[in-house]
Amino acid sequence: MIRSVLAAVLLTAVASPALAQDAEPQDVPANYGSDPWSFAFGAATDNRSKDASKSDGNPFVWGEAVWESADGFFYAGPAFETIDSSTGSNLETEIGGGIRPQFAGFDLDLNATHKWQIDADPDTDDDAWEFTADVSRSIGPAGARVRLQHSPDGTGSTEAWTWYEARVSWDFTDKLSGSTAIGRREQDNSIDYTGWNAGFTYALTRTLEADLRWHATDADVPGEQYKDGLVFGISAAF
Repeated sequence: MIRSVLAAVLLTAVASPALAQDAEPQDVPANYGSDPWSFAFGAATDNRSKDASKSDGNPFVWGEAVWESADGFFYAGPAFETIDSSTGSNLETEIGGGIRPQFAGFDLDLNATHKWQIDADPDTDDDAWEFTADVSRSIGPAGARVRLQHSPDGTGSTEAWTWYEARVSWDFTDKLSGSTAIGRREQDNSIDYTGWNAGFTYALTRTLEADLRWHATDADVPGEQYKDGLVFGISAAF
Protein backbone atom coordinates (compact mmCIF):
# COMPACT_ATOMS: atom_id res chain seq x y z
CA MET A 1 0.00 0.00 0.00
CA ILE A 2 2.67 2.52 1.02
CA ARG A 3 4.61 1.95 -2.21
CA SER A 4 1.44 2.75 -4.17
CA VAL A 5 1.01 6.01 -2.23
CA LEU A 6 4.62 6.99 -2.92
CA ALA A 7 4.26 6.23 -6.62
CA ALA A 8 1.03 8.23 -6.85
CA VAL A 9 2.59 11.32 -5.28
CA LEU A 10 5.61 11.13 -7.57
CA LEU A 11 3.52 10.58 -10.72
CA THR A 12 1.26 13.49 -9.84
CA ALA A 13 4.25 15.80 -9.62
CA VAL A 14 5.73 14.54 -12.88
CA ALA A 15 2.44 14.84 -14.78
CA SER A 16 1.94 18.50 -13.89
CA PRO A 17 2.49 20.81 -16.88
CA ALA A 18 3.75 23.63 -14.69
CA LEU A 19 7.43 24.24 -14.15
CA ALA A 20 8.84 23.58 -10.71
CA GLN A 21 8.77 26.56 -8.41
CA ASP A 22 10.99 27.35 -5.43
CA ALA A 23 11.26 24.66 -2.76
CA GLU A 24 9.05 24.77 0.31
CA PRO A 25 10.22 27.33 2.88
CA GLN A 26 11.61 24.70 5.23
CA ASP A 27 13.65 23.16 2.38
CA VAL A 28 15.29 26.38 1.16
CA PRO A 29 18.91 26.91 2.31
CA ALA A 30 18.58 29.31 5.25
CA ASN A 31 21.73 31.28 4.37
CA TYR A 32 21.73 31.05 0.59
CA GLY A 33 24.15 33.62 -0.76
CA SER A 34 25.13 35.05 2.65
CA ASP A 35 26.66 33.70 5.85
CA PRO A 36 27.54 30.01 5.27
CA TRP A 37 26.47 29.05 8.82
CA SER A 38 22.89 28.87 10.08
CA PHE A 39 21.59 27.79 13.47
CA ALA A 40 18.27 26.46 14.75
CA PHE A 41 16.91 25.21 18.05
CA GLY A 42 13.53 24.26 19.44
CA ALA A 43 11.40 22.29 21.85
CA ALA A 44 8.23 20.20 21.65
CA THR A 45 5.88 18.25 23.89
CA ASP A 46 7.16 14.96 22.43
CA ASN A 47 10.11 13.88 20.28
CA ARG A 48 8.46 12.21 17.30
CA SER A 49 10.55 10.53 14.61
CA LYS A 50 8.81 8.52 11.90
CA ASP A 51 5.64 9.08 13.98
CA ALA A 52 7.02 7.12 16.96
CA SER A 53 8.22 8.77 20.18
CA LYS A 54 11.95 8.90 20.95
CA SER A 55 11.33 10.53 24.36
CA ASP A 56 8.73 8.12 25.76
CA GLY A 57 6.03 10.76 25.35
CA ASN A 58 7.95 13.44 27.26
CA PRO A 59 8.99 16.96 26.13
CA PHE A 60 12.38 17.41 24.46
CA VAL A 61 14.74 20.05 23.13
CA TRP A 62 16.96 20.05 20.03
CA GLY A 63 19.49 22.18 18.22
CA GLU A 64 21.58 22.18 15.05
CA ALA A 65 24.24 24.12 13.16
CA VAL A 66 24.50 23.88 9.38
CA TRP A 67 27.28 25.00 7.03
CA GLU A 68 26.33 25.51 3.38
CA SER A 69 28.36 26.17 0.29
CA ALA A 70 27.80 29.51 -1.44
CA ASP A 71 25.41 27.96 -3.99
CA GLY A 72 23.56 25.86 -1.38
CA PHE A 73 24.57 22.60 -3.05
CA PHE A 74 26.71 21.14 -0.24
CA TYR A 75 25.83 21.24 3.45
CA ALA A 76 27.08 19.68 6.68
CA GLY A 77 26.93 20.15 10.42
CA PRO A 78 26.26 18.78 13.93
CA ALA A 79 22.99 18.46 15.85
CA PHE A 80 21.62 17.19 19.16
CA GLU A 81 18.27 16.16 20.65
CA THR A 82 17.13 14.84 24.02
CA ILE A 83 15.68 11.32 24.02
CA ASP A 84 14.61 8.52 26.35
CA SER A 85 16.21 5.45 24.81
CA SER A 86 16.11 1.78 25.72
CA THR A 87 19.92 1.99 25.78
CA GLY A 88 19.70 4.23 28.86
CA SER A 89 20.76 7.36 26.97
CA ASN A 90 18.98 10.72 27.30
CA LEU A 91 20.95 12.62 24.66
CA GLU A 92 21.58 11.87 21.01
CA THR A 93 24.18 13.76 18.97
CA GLU A 94 24.90 13.55 15.27
CA ILE A 95 27.04 14.88 12.46
CA GLY A 96 26.20 14.62 8.81
CA GLY A 97 26.28 16.16 5.39
CA GLY A 98 24.72 16.00 1.99
CA ILE A 99 24.00 17.56 -1.37
CA ARG A 100 20.92 19.25 -2.90
CA PRO A 101 20.95 18.67 -6.66
CA GLN A 102 18.09 19.38 -9.06
CA PHE A 103 16.94 17.01 -11.79
CA ALA A 104 14.14 17.35 -14.36
CA GLY A 105 12.34 19.98 -12.27
CA PHE A 106 12.66 18.08 -8.99
CA ASP A 107 14.61 19.06 -5.88
CA LEU A 108 16.74 16.26 -4.45
CA ASP A 109 18.31 16.05 -0.99
CA LEU A 110 20.78 13.20 -0.47
CA ASN A 111 22.54 12.92 2.88
CA ALA A 112 24.31 10.66 5.35
CA THR A 113 24.30 11.08 9.14
CA HIS A 114 26.17 9.34 11.95
CA LYS A 115 24.39 9.35 15.33
CA TRP A 116 25.65 8.64 18.86
CA GLN A 117 23.64 8.11 22.04
CA ILE A 118 25.56 9.67 24.94
CA ASP A 119 26.07 7.77 28.23
CA ALA A 120 24.28 4.66 26.99
CA ASP A 121 24.44 1.51 29.11
CA PRO A 122 27.59 -0.60 28.65
CA ASP A 123 27.49 -3.17 25.86
CA THR A 124 24.48 -1.55 24.14
CA ASP A 125 24.50 -0.50 20.49
CA ASP A 126 24.72 3.27 20.91
CA ASP A 127 25.55 4.53 17.40
CA ALA A 128 24.15 4.22 13.89
CA TRP A 129 24.48 5.45 10.32
CA GLU A 130 21.40 6.79 8.54
CA PHE A 131 21.08 7.52 4.81
CA THR A 132 18.27 9.69 3.43
CA ALA A 133 17.05 10.47 -0.09
CA ASP A 134 14.30 13.08 -0.62
CA VAL A 135 12.63 13.96 -3.92
CA SER A 136 10.36 17.00 -3.75
CA ARG A 137 8.55 19.46 -5.96
CA SER A 138 6.51 22.61 -5.34
CA ILE A 139 3.98 24.13 -7.73
CA GLY A 140 2.45 27.33 -6.48
CA PRO A 141 1.14 26.77 -2.93
CA ALA A 142 1.23 22.96 -3.29
CA GLY A 143 4.19 20.76 -2.45
CA ALA A 144 4.97 17.03 -2.46
CA ARG A 145 7.88 14.98 -1.17
CA VAL A 146 8.87 11.32 -1.30
CA ARG A 147 11.44 10.14 1.27
CA LEU A 148 13.49 6.96 1.57
CA GLN A 149 15.63 6.38 4.69
CA HIS A 150 17.77 3.40 5.58
CA SER A 151 20.09 2.34 8.36
CA PRO A 152 22.18 -0.82 8.02
CA ASP A 153 22.18 -1.20 11.82
CA GLY A 154 20.04 0.89 14.17
CA THR A 155 20.67 1.73 17.80
CA GLY A 156 19.69 -0.59 20.65
CA SER A 157 18.41 -4.00 19.64
CA THR A 158 17.06 -2.79 16.29
CA GLU A 159 19.15 -3.94 13.36
CA ALA A 160 18.64 -2.80 9.75
CA TRP A 161 15.55 -0.68 9.05
CA THR A 162 13.99 1.20 6.12
CA TRP A 163 11.45 4.03 6.12
CA TYR A 164 9.27 5.00 3.12
CA GLU A 165 7.24 8.21 3.33
CA ALA A 166 5.03 10.39 1.12
CA ARG A 167 4.10 13.94 2.15
CA VAL A 168 1.89 16.63 0.65
CA SER A 169 1.63 20.25 1.81
CA TRP A 170 -0.24 23.46 1.08
CA ASP A 171 0.66 27.09 1.83
CA PHE A 172 -2.57 28.81 2.87
CA THR A 173 -0.83 32.16 3.42
CA ASP A 174 2.74 33.39 3.61
CA LYS A 175 2.64 32.42 7.31
CA LEU A 176 0.30 29.43 7.57
CA SER A 177 0.90 26.04 5.94
CA GLY A 178 -0.52 22.57 6.41
CA SER A 179 0.89 19.15 5.62
CA THR A 180 0.14 15.47 5.97
CA ALA A 181 2.37 12.43 5.55
CA ILE A 182 2.13 8.66 5.61
CA GLY A 183 5.05 6.29 6.01
CA ARG A 184 6.01 2.67 6.51
CA ARG A 185 8.89 1.41 8.68
CA GLU A 186 10.26 -2.08 8.18
CA GLN A 187 12.75 -3.23 10.84
CA ASP A 188 14.90 -6.25 11.57
CA ASN A 189 14.58 -7.44 15.18
CA SER A 190 11.76 -4.96 15.87
CA ILE A 191 8.18 -4.36 14.79
CA ASP A 192 7.07 -3.12 11.37
CA TYR A 193 4.45 -0.37 11.40
CA THR A 194 2.69 2.31 9.36
CA GLY A 195 2.61 5.85 10.71
CA TRP A 196 0.99 9.08 9.64
CA ASN A 197 0.76 12.68 10.76
CA ALA A 198 -1.16 15.84 9.88
CA GLY A 199 -0.83 19.36 11.17
CA PHE A 200 -0.23 23.06 10.68
CA THR A 201 2.83 25.30 10.87
CA TYR A 202 2.61 29.03 11.57
CA ALA A 203 5.38 31.62 11.27
CA LEU A 204 5.09 33.74 14.40
CA THR A 205 7.94 36.01 13.30
CA ARG A 206 10.62 35.93 10.62
CA THR A 207 12.69 33.56 12.78
CA LEU A 208 10.14 31.92 15.11
CA GLU A 209 7.78 29.11 14.03
CA ALA A 210 5.11 27.03 15.79
CA ASP A 211 3.84 23.59 14.76
CA LEU A 212 0.78 21.62 15.93
CA ARG A 213 0.58 18.05 14.63
CA TRP A 214 -1.27 14.78 15.25
CA HIS A 215 0.84 11.61 15.04
CA ALA A 216 -0.50 8.06 14.85
CA THR A 217 0.70 4.53 14.12
CA ASP A 218 -0.93 1.14 13.65
CA ALA A 219 1.48 -0.53 16.10
CA ASP A 220 -0.45 -2.35 18.82
CA VAL A 221 2.26 -2.06 21.49
CA PRO A 222 1.80 -1.00 25.14
CA GLY A 223 3.56 2.18 26.27
CA GLU A 224 4.14 5.65 24.89
CA GLN A 225 6.48 4.94 21.96
CA TYR A 226 3.79 4.12 19.37
CA LYS A 227 0.84 5.82 21.07
CA ASP A 228 -1.23 8.33 19.06
CA GLY A 229 -0.89 11.90 20.23
CA LEU A 230 -1.03 15.63 19.56
CA VAL A 231 2.39 17.34 19.59
CA PHE A 232 3.08 21.07 19.87
CA GLY A 233 6.49 22.43 18.99
CA ILE A 234 8.23 25.76 18.61
CA SER A 235 11.49 26.52 16.85
CA ALA A 236 13.79 29.43 16.04
CA ALA A 237 16.24 29.76 13.14
CA PHE A 238 18.88 32.37 12.45
